[in-house]
Amino acid sequence: MSTPARKARKTGTKKPLLSTVSRLPAGPSARPVNGRSRTLDRTAAAALGRLTLGVSPHAVIEAWTDWALHLARAPGRQAALAERAAGNALKLLRFGVESLVGGEAEPPFTPRAYDRRWQHEDWRKAPFSLLQQAFLAQHDWWEAATSDQRGLKRQTSQRTAFMVRQALDWLSPSNFPWLNPEILEAARKTGGRNFVDGVGHFVEDMVHAATQAHESIPPEFALGEHLACTPGEVVFRNELMELIQYRPQTRTVHPEPVLIVPAWIMKYYVLDLSPHNSLINWLVGQGHTVFAISWVNPGPEQAELALEDYRKRGIMAALDAIEAIVPGQRVHANGYCLGGTLLAIAAAVMARDGDERLASVTLMAAQVDFAEAGELLLFLDESQVAFLEDLMWAQGYLDRPQMAFAFAAIRSQDLIHTRNVRRYLLGLKDMPSDIRVWNGDTTRMPARMHSQYLRGIFLENRISAGRFAVEGRVIALKDIRVPIFVVATEIDHIAPWRSVYKSQLFTDADLHFVLTSGGHNVGILSEPGHPRRHYRVGHRRPGARYMDAETWLAQTEPQDGSWWPEYARWLAAHSGSRVRPPAMGAPEKGYAPLCAAPGTYIHMD
Repeated sequence: MSTPARKARKTGTKKPLLSTVSRLPAGPSARPVNGRSRTLDRTAAAALGRLTLGVSPHAVIEAWTDWALHLARAPGRQAALAERAAGNALKLLRFGVESLVGGEAEPPFTPRAYDRRWQHEDWRKAPFSLLQQAFLAQHDWWEAATSDQRGLKRQTSQRTAFMVRQALDWLSPSNFPWLNPEILEAARKTGGRNFVDGVGHFVEDMVHAATQAHESIPPEFALGEHLACTPGEVVFRNELMELIQYRPQTRTVHPEPVLIVPAWIMKYYVLDLSPHNSLINWLVGQGHTVFAISWVNPGPEQAELALEDYRKRGIMAALDAIEAIVPGQRVHANGYCLGGTLLAIAAAVMARDGDERLASVTLMAAQVDFAEAGELLLFLDESQVAFLEDLMWAQGYLDRPQMAFAFAAIRSQDLIHTRNVRRYLLGLKDMPSDIRVWNGDTTRMPARMHSQYLRGIFLENRISAGRFAVEGRVIALKDIRVPIFVVATEIDHIAPWRSVYKSQLFTDADLHFVLTSGGHNVGILSEPGHPRRHYRVGHRRPGARYMDAETWLAQTEPQDGSWWPEYARWLAAHSGSRVRPPAMGAPEKGYAPLCAAPGTYIHMD
């Protein structure tokens, strides 16, 4: 490595390094009369935020008001909606008559393929079929009513559509014992025991919600034994992360190591679940020397951790350690979700400063442009950010229940209502699985870092706009020259694949883009041999013209199977001839193994 490159990554400043992102403001125009009034305002907002689980009431009211006013001034749209309502009513009447006279009636409305509420066969028989079709007719009408309309901001129509879906899901006939044939059947078979068991489950959940106790992980999914059990050692630890080096499983390895940068919004072991679906374990088995970051679960004392801390004391500190353990080799860096966004920032800074330690960059379900972000960010505006900032100001972090509710609301049909029916009305216990255990093992977000992320990256979309500064200088993703591998998933509600695809707009390097079946987590955990999986892959050469997402989708044929082998071939093509595995750690350089994987930070409540 050249002397300038080494010098560039060793120098720095002690001042706040993200000059374009404020520390923890109440909003750029906030000018309280005095400190006491500001404190009172923020305390009141924080108290309200705890009740609403972090959702700003102003954002909700504003969306409904804006939608209603635009609809009120559009007589043509009102007429179209009235016509749709009459048409739906006529379809229901025809279906009802045909069903009641015993004919084979074709249902006029079809539930979405992923909607599991209607799987019981009696939903296809009267009278339950009429209840289902009436609900779906309401859903159809409201979907039309909240679609885009002239003069209305698209974000507003999306917000109202989201809120309508939430309300309708609460009113679904599948949620009521006397309207759901599956619940009635369970009551007949058990003599009502399902309701008794359901009350017990409800009381258990209410006690847990009141105490906010962290759920213990079932013994059959113990961390380090059944989950996150790929053999390795923690070779570096600071106050922000532990760096794990995994033991080789092959006699020879590719010389370039792989660094996994997970999102800090959840624990890292989604990429090291059970041995059969662990991406980390699979990469080690393919002959790669793999390192992974395990982030700390921050508490109130770490409220001032900044986004720059995660870059410098996370990614850059990990690269320093890997350079010492595997000297002379460049690194394949792989970032997942928010970890991928941070990796893109770090890679752009390294390219700008002449730091050539990266061999490639992989971004899995990670966005660099947030103009078309997922439903998680629907309500993100100045009011919502200020509301969350006040809540974090009082707590020091964004707490687990607030984050868990946001993720559950995106898939309320499955994560809230289907679970509630099974647990409280059918009296069934939750069936644990590796992904469900990980999903419940939530973390917190430091106040300052989360505020910077929400404002600078989400709300103001600074990365792709060329206005994101690190160490006082703006970065550009176009500076990244190493090969890039981008993975998106077809039904991702957090990082929509068309948003992830736009990474091609802001980079010029050799880029492979993979679109795989599944959602944000399951699509990434698509191990070979998993049934009913497929993917599409495209290659954008340096200097090639941009192809829009819809054209690319139409021209790219799906391939059956897992995308992992495609990734392995790509990594191998950008790696050197295989060599003997490196030693575990480098004690003589200050990177002695500290403890066995998965380390200590993974166990933090």
